[in-house]
Amino acid sequence: MYRFVTATRASSHSRGLLLAISIALSALPAGVARAQQPPPSAAAEPSAVTVPNFWNPRARGERVEAPQTGRAVRFMTDDEFPPLHFAGPDGAPTGFAVELARAVCDRLAIACTVQARRFDTLLDALADKQGDVVAAAVPLTQGLRARFLATRPYFRWPARFIARKDRNLPAPSAAALAERSVGVVEGSAHEAYLKAFFPKAARKTFTDLSAAESALKRGEMDYLFADGLNLALWLNGQEAETCCAFSGGDYLENRYFGEGIGFVTRTEDAALARALDDALQRVWDDGKYTELYLRFFPISPF
Repeated sequence: MYRFVTATRASSHSRGLLLAISIALSALPAGVARAQQPPPSAAAEPSAVTVPNFWNPRARGERVEAPQTGRAVRFMTDDEFPPLHFAGPDGAPTGFAVELARAVCDRLAIACTVQARRFDTLLDALADKQGDVVAAAVPLTQGLRARFLATRPYFRWPARFIARKDRNLPAPSAAALAERSVGVVEGSAHEAYLKAFFPKAARKTFTDLSAAESALKRGEMDYLFADGLNLALWLNGQEAETCCAFSGGDYLENRYFGEGIGFVTRTEDAALARALDDALQRVWDDGKYTELYLRFFPISPF
């Protein structure tokens, strides 16, 4: 899966649900993942959590060891964006990105610390050497790479269609969506993508995702196209009342949805960045990535 998406802060209606899910499930054992595309039926419920694979099996090389600095590697994160990073019941930072950072440190056999900072201060703190690595939902962009180094992405946000279950609608395609009504948030990357690749769809725009979800539930349109993570949370929450389901597969084109997120380091710490990249590959290979993904994403957006 060599596609990319944009990192966006969670919408207000889903953040509370995300936190509740993450805390409630953080102690549960991991289940069995099925790393494959969803079935093509328009409103089929997935029978297992789909775990994305962002690593190229042909890119493996010799093991890269972390540089020895004589002190712990300092990871910095934010504690208000579940399930990627948030404050756990004891107040300590946790979440998918945080626990992935800890797993990487274990693979590298290095001491690490994790401290929470306000999200908008993370990159400046990294530049000021108040920490060594940012493990948070900071989008990978050309502007970021002009200042810092980053690993390959370890998470991306897929765009997805959802559809009403009671209409037996076909899986999305340019032909299938011709003249069918599709809800989308006005001015979003999802609207731009819909215009470019589904030009004959009858777009219905909304000012925010919550309004679009409610309209789909009331039957005012056939499909909704938006961020897969927020849609997954809504579909499995009480508000949706099981009205709808994912339709078709995921969309991860980087021109529209960004490149995802990775661990960010300073440019002078190239050896550390290479070691983190190698450790992420090993965390995937030995199944720890899947374990953590199932722990924090019981409802997969993929």
